[in-house]
Amino acid sequence: MQDVSSLVAQAREGRPRAVARLISLVEGASPQLREVMAALAPLTGNAYVVGLTGSPGVGKSTSTSALVTAYRKQGRRVGVLAVDPSSPFSGGALLGDRVRMSDHASDPGVYIRSMATRGHLGGLAWAAPQAIRVLDAAGCDVILVETVGVGQSEVEIASQADTSVVLLAPGMGDGIQAAKAGILEIGDVYVVNKADRDGADATARELNHMLGLGESRGPGDWRPPIVKTVAARAEGVDEVVEALEKHRAWMEERGVLAERRKARAAREVETIAVTALRERIGDLHGDRRLSALAERIVAGELDPYRAADELVAGLTQS
Repeated sequence: MQDVSSLVAQAREGRPRAVARLISLVEGASPQLREVMAALAPLTGNAYVVGLTGSPGVGKSTSTSALVTAYRKQGRRVGVLAVDPSSPFSGGALLGDRVRMSDHASDPGVYIRSMATRGHLGGLAWAAPQAIRVLDAAGCDVILVETVGVGQSEVEIASQADTSVVLLAPGMGDGIQAAKAGILEIGDVYVVNKADRDGADATARELNHMLGLGESRGPGDWRPPIVKTVAARAEGVDEVVEALEKHRAWMEERGVLAERRKARAAREVETIAVTALRERIGDLHGDRRLSALAERIVAGELDPYRAADELVAGLTQS
């Protein structure tokens, strides 16, 4: 058993091993997870969480690394959660973004962690919200969450980040994607990366046109900017940071940031509660109550919805 209070104290001092152990407790759904979250709760709420998403090949890892460099120049501590696909054999992260961000490996002001999705849909690992809390409590000023890169369905990041950045690149079918619902509806900031390639201006124009068609914004509402970058050469990255800071200031001024964080906390509570309820239902397989309800459904005495109501009522009372 880990000494949680000691780990939290060491994490607050910026010791990477302590941060790693806390996130490992989160990922492994340790019996100490409740103790960890209770210890972290008073220490969170200070970090600015930025999500980066987009189709595979648009340069998410390169852009994340460039943003880390830009924020470190400002003297900010940065945490990175790089969510990778899961190995079908070990369940671990398959790509390992720490390898791709090796420039920051020796910087004590940067903490980078690869996390596996472990089959969780939506581009994020199921433990990402708790891992964000760990990095927040550990004193990170900015937390960059890079999603797995699965395409248009990868919209869960919008519910986990303060600001969502959607990356595109010319020549990757983004013009078609721009006309579709899904991933291109969640952005607070849009980035056309690899802007030194042919078609970058056309991609930006078409994206701007599609955003205009779908607009239902009133005066004072946030209008997502479109920034062109060449992340591999750090071109345009300062403009992305400027756009992020403007969005943060806009949210703080109008109370949107507090509302987003409250909604995020509500979803987290709901997820934990539903998971606990699902586990309790799973324990019922072979239980006489579930079997009796099934018999009544087959006999036509009860419909499945009424049966589910009775099951939930019994679980909440027991």
